[in-house]
Amino acid sequence: MTLPQSWFARDARGWTCAPPDGDAAAFHRRLPGYAATPLVEAPGLAAELGVGRLFVKDESARFDLRAFKFLGASWAGLRAVAARTGYAGPAALDGLRAHLRDRETAGDADLALVTATDGNHGRAVARTARLLGLPARVYLPKIAPAVVIDRICAEGARITVVDADYDGAVAAARSDADGAAGRVLIQDTAWPGYEEVPSWIVDGYETMFAEIDAQLAAAGVSALDLLSVQVGVGSLAQAAVAHYRSSALAASARPRLLSVEPDTAACVLRSLADGALVSVPTDATVMNGLNCGTPSSIAWPYLRDGLDAAIAVTDDEARAAIADLTSAGVAAGPSGAAGLAGLRAALTGADAATRRRDLGLHTGPGLDTGPGLDTDLGLHTGPGLDTGPGLDTGPGLDTGPGLGPGPGPDNGDGSPTVVVCICTEGPLADEH
Repeated sequence: MTLPQSWFARDARGWTCAPPDGDAAAFHRRLPGYAATPLVEAPGLAAELGVGRLFVKDESARFDLRAFKFLGASWAGLRAVAARTGYAGPAALDGLRAHLRDRETAGDADLALVTATDGNHGRAVARTARLLGLPARVYLPKIAPAVVIDRICAEGARITVVDADYDGAVAAARSDADGAAGRVLIQDTAWPGYEEVPSWIVDGYETMFAEIDAQLAAAGVSALDLLSVQVGVGSLAQAAVAHYRSSALAASARPRLLSVEPDTAACVLRSLADGALVSVPTDATVMNGLNCGTPSSIAWPYLRDGLDAAIAVTDDEARAAIADLTSAGVAAGPSGAAGLAGLRAALTGADAATRRRDLGLHTGPGLDTGPGLDTDLGLHTGPGLDTGPGLDTGPGLDTGPGLGPGPGPDNGDGSPTVVVCICTEGPLADEH
């Protein structure tokens, strides 16, 4: 597939939004089996990509579902069913389940959770329904892998495969939910008139970013420079923007944010380039969980105003990233590895100097920016030659072809570049 463009960049760190609250994180900590997922440092990958320190948030260890989606589905399921049934007790699934048992004779016999999915979101909704003692009705597109269907069925859900793409599966789930008073749609994309539940799903993902902050601090990192995050409909990226563009953060604490999509379904990249939310046709990709043609309507304003860069990657790039994450001790599927694939595409290759400059990063070891580039930013115009005006001869001086004198590549001010990418899911657990 030929894209009109495969890279978009600007500096969006001046835009801020209201800070997220910690209600979902408190709820998650009370769930059986909760533990913060690992933040794995990958020094070998850091050296290859020319950054000081690289960390991978490994969501393949989230509960026993091998993906991050339960963070959103469980919180939204609790909030939506509580609102539907008048539950006002503690924010806990067991408390809501007891409430539902007491109401079984009060006309709630047809209560069910409904959703559309390419995999992990549907499984997470089905797990939430099972924990609440409710049925789940899950719609999947025709390209959904058999292993994904089997895992959702194992949660006790009723499965319907529709002869359509992901957007068509969403339309089918929406129609089902509209057709019965007791059916509660738990969808991780929004459209006009359906925004509250997707907002709760995004709120649930805040738990992951709060964990990252604490884990970076424990690793001695005072500031994150760049975060790479996958995009399907954009809910996870919306949560990243909400967290790192919080008005409670100092400007110096706001990292640049890079979104990553398959080149067969780059709806956010296209929307950013066009300056308006658009839908794109999709095609088959190994990154099934990211195979979405339309951004969520509530995610779009955050992505439009808060993302610094967007890139599209190929299936081959995602496969290569799986192998690299495996070598670093992180089990990943194609959708989960996309964040690393996007980092590599952005930070290496023929256009690396321009893209690194766009992201505010040092050119890195072994990366020659070539003659004729903008020397006002302190980039090399040739091996060992700094010709730009007003260059700093202290920390961050370039002393050779792309080499920094300090411990690892830096941002031009002597500080190590710290990068985090999200591994959203493990092998054979397609993300969306």
